[in-house]
Amino acid sequence: MTSQEKRVVVTGLGVLAPNGHNVQEFESALRNGRTGIRHNPEMDEFKFSCQVAAIPQGIEELCVANFSEELLMSMNCAQRYAALAAVECWRDAGFEVPSETDDEAIDWETGAVFGTGIGGMETIAERVAPLVNERKIRRLGSTAVEQVMASGVSARLSGILALGNQVTTNSSACSTGTEAVIEGLYRIRAGRSSRMICGGTEAATRYIWAGFDAMRVLARKWNDSPSKASRPLSASAGGFVPGAGAGALMLESLESASKRGARIYAEVLGGSINCGGHRSGGSMTAPNPLGVERCIKEALSESKITADQVDLISGHLTATGADPKEVWAWSRALGRPAEDFPTILSTKSLIGHTLGAAGAIESIAAILMLHSDFVHPSVNCEDVHPDLVAFEGSIPRKAKENEGNDIVMKASFGFGDVNACVSFQRWQA
Repeated sequence: MTSQEKRVVVTGLGVLAPNGHNVQEFESALRNGRTGIRHNPEMDEFKFSCQVAAIPQGIEELCVANFSEELLMSMNCAQRYAALAAVECWRDAGFEVPSETDDEAIDWETGAVFGTGIGGMETIAERVAPLVNERKIRRLGSTAVEQVMASGVSARLSGILALGNQVTTNSSACSTGTEAVIEGLYRIRAGRSSRMICGGTEAATRYIWAGFDAMRVLARKWNDSPSKASRPLSASAGGFVPGAGAGALMLESLESASKRGARIYAEVLGGSINCGGHRSGGSMTAPNPLGVERCIKEALSESKITADQVDLISGHLTATGADPKEVWAWSRALGRPAEDFPTILSTKSLIGHTLGAAGAIESIAAILMLHSDFVHPSVNCEDVHPDLVAFEGSIPRKAKENEGNDIVMKASFGFGDVNACVSFQRWQA
């Protein structure tokens, strides 16, 4: 078998989502259509137009249970989220977390591509800028740089898990998490690693969300009804709900997974990453529809599947005016009209938009739906957008069991006109 033919599977998952802080809780929330969106008093205090957010709960207790006080002091919010998800993923894949003092523990065959869209914004806003402006630079401490640098996310995972292969942080706005999975797939297929922990993280902070609020792209009409605020595919959608969290996937060559008898969730068939070049309507904040369609078509080709084999689409679908355009782009790229369209849903309807973590968390949701044979509901779209009425029958408003879906495509489209699309297949030994 050549390196290009290497099959890659998913052998571990770890998730820190607004509606569940481990895989079991997250799957339960998905099945039951349980939202993680709540009123946010801080956003109210700081006069945000949007005053709801999707934030993981009970994090402090989880951190204390998993990490030393010294380590916690050196990690900001995004790094803590990433570490918690990665450690769960590591254990879920059948490995033990190594001792910090074990110099023989380095795993040269395992690396990480773990991204973030915005990184240590809260560290800059809460510590670096104020102390520098007050001429109190010495009070910054010795960990300011490692918390501010984007690659601090993946570097921290390397230290906790003793990863010896490539360890890097990618950043491509809202396509970051999906892009990380595809980059990990590429590395394993090239024969340069046996395993890669792939995912994304984003902190919960008003300093990240303020810019989006100023752009008026956040949901601001549902402050009194948080559970109804995230409305992808809906006629009454009025912007996305800001979210935070992290997702981690252990990608592994089938050869490696088979040798150690690992449990396999799904197979990664292939994926594509591109940019629309800020042409044909594409810009820093809008996608070039040709780029979106090309990305989907290339993902099909790379996955060696045909459009009629796609059973389920986990869309980007943020609850903005781009939702109808996205659905129609899927229809054109797959060559499948409304009457023959796959099931399409938005996990963001339950967890908001977790930005750089979105693609990773939503990929985990997609894999769980294949592995456990269910489809979670895409909530709050009872009033489907008028441009999508023809596709109404493809949108699951309630959870479905025993659907027998074999292939799901997950796509993410980010600011900067960047696109990423990956396909997963239900594992059959």
